[in-house]
Amino acid sequence: MGKNCTRNLCMAQAKSTDLNFSLLFFLDRLPAATLNFSLFRAACVFHLLLYLTKTSIFARVPSSSPTLLTKVKIFSPTLMEVKLWNDKREREMYENFAELFAIIKATEKLEKAYVRDIISPAEYETECQKLIAHFKTLSSTLKDTVPSIERFHDTYKMECPAALNRLVTSGVPATVEHRAAAAMSATTSAAVVAECVQNFITAMDSLKLNMVAVDQVHPLLSDLSSSLNKLSILPADFEGKTKMREWLSRLSKMGAADELTEQQARQLHFDLESSYNSFMAALPTAGT
Repeated sequence: MGKNCTRNLCMAQAKSTDLNFSLLFFLDRLPAATLNFSLFRAACVFHLLLYLTKTSIFARVPSSSPTLLTKVKIFSPTLMEVKLWNDKREREMYENFAELFAIIKATEKLEKAYVRDIISPAEYETECQKLIAHFKTLSSTLKDTVPSIERFHDTYKMECPAALNRLVTSGVPATVEHRAAAAMSATTSAAVVAECVQNFITAMDSLKLNMVAVDQVHPLLSDLSSSLNKLSILPADFEGKTKMREWLSRLSKMGAADELTEQQARQLHFDLESSYNSFMAALPTAGT
């Protein structure tokens, strides 16, 4: 970016009452092929610095520019010069503010591009990891000056909720979150399936061992019913669920010392075996 472009942008910002006009002015003059996230970040840096200038604070041209200005002319009825910083410390502080602003704005754009399927998940994840790493490094450096990223966000009216969620709340790309959730769901489902199988076999084996007292059968069926209800892949009217509810209701009306008759025990075993076979058939096979 040369001096003319920088000067024109300063003039446009100074004359405009709408802060966002300067950013549009800058972006409109970039070749379409160069409008990547790196240039967007540079534009955001310039945007913040012009905002600071307009509010009579301090500013600078982004680091991507070969020209570093020490003064900027504000065009008004009376021509005047405003000094952009008083000392090196203030200059460094506002440079860091500008970089933080740029990272947040770029992350917001990246999140929207991913949601709209403008970029691939692989491209999104690579860029997002870079931004998150830069954000963590910079926020750690600015922890005394900027104790609250949310307050910084609100102060400069950034309106970047997706960026705040990604950088502050989540801390990982959305693609990583999705993979972790899928892996956790798969692990949880596998554990519940194993629990259901174990409860089915335990209940059937108990009946074979003639453990037919109510206080022996009821806990086993209760555990089986509970584990079946945990498995989301089974419909509410799944055979095993309905039959276990019926048997639990029947056993609840009997005394703890009561025992199932031979006919009842045989029917319960049949229902358990039938439900077990339906359960195994309902499980998804590999690759489906």
